[in-house]
Parts: sequence; C-alpha cells; structure tokens
Amino acid sequence: MGIRRDIHHNPELSYQEHRTSELVAERLQAWGYQVERGLGGTGVVGQLRVGEGTHTIGLRADMDALPIEEETGLKYASRNTGVMHACGHDGHTAMLLAAAKVLAERKCFSGTLNLIFQPAEEYGPPDSGAKRMMKDGLFDKYPCDAIFAMHTMPGWPQGQLVFREGALMASSDKVSITLNGQGGHGAMPHKAADPVVAAASLVMALQTIVARNVEPLQTAVITVGVLQAGHANNVIPQRARLELSVRALDVDVRELLERRITELAHAQAQSFGVTAEVDYQRGYSLLVNSSAETEFARRVGIELLGDDKVTLQAPPLTTSEDFSFMLEERPGCYLLIGNGDGANSCMLHNPNFDFNDDNVLIGAAYWTRLVETYLTDE
Repeated sequence: MGIRRDIHHNPELSYQEHRTSELVAERLQAWGYQVERGLGGTGVVGQLRVGEGTHTIGLRADMDALPIEEETGLKYASRNTGVMHACGHDGHTAMLLAAAKVLAERKCFSGTLNLIFQPAEEYGPPDSGAKRMMKDGLFDKYPCDAIFAMHTMPGWPQGQLVFREGALMASSDKVSITLNGQGGHGAMPHKAADPVVAAASLVMALQTIVARNVEPLQTAVITVGVLQAGHANNVIPQRARLELSVRALDVDVRELLERRITELAHAQAQSFGVTAEVDYQRGYSLLVNSSAETEFARRVGIELLGDDKVTLQAPPLTTSEDFSFMLEERPGCYLLIGNGDGANSCMLHNPNFDFNDDNVLIGAAYWTRLVETYLTDE
C-alpha cells in the first residue's frame, strides 16, 4: 500500500517515468532480479531464473499517469499539477512489485520469470510503450512462452477477477478528414463551395455506417470528436476539418469501417462541390486473449478466490490497450480486477478516480499463484 500511494503521490507522464522506473529497478535488484533499465525509453525488465525449468513467463504492468488535474482530496493526492494516476497504473505497478518480492523470497517455481514494467501505455500509437519496448528487443532479450497483464476496472465488485477469451478490447483508429471548398461572403453563398454544409452532412452520413453497413450482431463505434471550421459568422470558410475515433471488435469490421468512411467522405464532398482529404491512421490493435492461456488464468483465479469471485466470460469493451501489440507477438491473457463502487472508485480517466488498495494484496496473490503454477517442474 505504501508503494502504491507513493507512486500515486508522484505521478509521471508517458516517457517521463524516471522516478517510478528507478523505484521499480531498485526494488527488483534488492530482491535478486537481473534488471535492465531504459528498455523502450523508461521501461524496466526484471528477470528471475529459478531451477532448471525451460518454461518462461512474462507479467506486465504499466507505469505512466495522465494529464488530468486530480480532485480526490486524498492525503496522498498528486503533488504534480495537472498530472494524476487516473487509470490505476500506480496499483498495477504496486501489485506486480508485491508479487515480485514474494516470488523472489519463496522461489517455489522452476523456470524463468520476466517482469515487464512498461512506460507510456497512455501515449497512444504509433509510438506507445509496448511498441517501443518490443522495438528495443523485449521478446528477443526476454523470451516469453506466454504473457499476462491485469487492469483495474470500476463497476465490478472489488477484487472480482474478470476474464474473456477472444477479443476483450477494441481496435482504435484515428481519422482526420479535411473538406476543401471555396471560401466567400456569407451573404453570397451561391458564389462559394461551402465545406461547413458538407461537413454537417458528412457527420450524419457517417452514423449510417454502423447502422446500415455493419452486421447488427457486430460491434463498432464511429465518434466525431472534432469539427472545426471558420472564424467569422459572415464568412464561408475555405475548409472544414473533422477528427474521428473509430473502434471495432473484429478485424473484418475494422477493414469495413476504413473503407466506408473513406468512400463516404469523398462521395459526400463531391455531392456538395468540395473535395475531401482522408488521413486514416491505424492505432491500437484488437486485444485478443488466446484460448489456452485464458483458460489457465481462469483456473488459477478460481483456485485462489473461488467460483463466486471469478467471471469466466465477460462482455467485451470498446476501450483499447497497447498490451494488444504484445498479444500479437505472444499468446497470453489480459484480465480485469474489480475496483468496487466507492466514492473514489468511479470511471477511469476521471479526476476523482483512485485505485482500491485492497486489490494490491489480491493482485499480488494472483500473480504469485499464476507464476508458481505455470512454472512448475517439467
């Protein structure tokens, strides 16, 4: 609990996690881990080999905070103005550190344990922490037969372990659409080509993709988060710009969304006498949990906490996570742990959010049992 609150009190943004990284590295070294600093910028990997076992396992925790002004009023609230741990990464790091200490003391396994403390999960594509650590040779230097990670989740009972085989989280893409028209006087619209009217029509047309092009039993989200045009009420601007967030829980649906958004943007633009430029940027991949590893992780959870504290197949989420990139390289499972419904257990990325300290013990116990079960004598 002390480490968790210390990290919460001293949050650091993506690729600025110098204090947190050093705290992690010092603890791991003191407990006997082989430690590499600076992987992926500010990432840390701790490796512990025990016995003659040939199996390897990786556990990942993220360390970065968010650019949010904290409003919890807690004694250990952020001391850094405009930065806070509003997504539970302080708790993720503390859970894995607690497990690291127990595993090093007990040494009740045979094989290789790789603890991955990742920077910049919140940084976003294309240069997120997971991507950068892998680019720096994460899995070449530290091979993993399977990888696992855990995220706190408000709305589930405190300590509940939540699993899902298959797609748990959506892909996340960013689209910028610029509509180029012909500016003019607001009193003489017939002499202009108005990109604002085209943009307004395009916003509505985009909503038909999910309603009429995506199979009803599939999940997709198209959100227009930005619509910018003009500076004066009597001037028709030269251009209008839209920015979209696009999410899907299926690779074919993701392809469909990209194709239809591009087609609609150009078709709508042409119908209003303007042109469209579409910049479609692929972001996080679908986060897909592999079957065997998810079933193993479920079994460990049931053995530790019992059936009533484990959800075997939860509904998917339309949020995204860069652990998805690691799962594209290695089989594994990303699970959730319920944060409860207390006053400070509200929505993630919220200025009132706080990780439930009771989960540090549960999370550490789960990681310990998972490693000791996975790395049994061959």
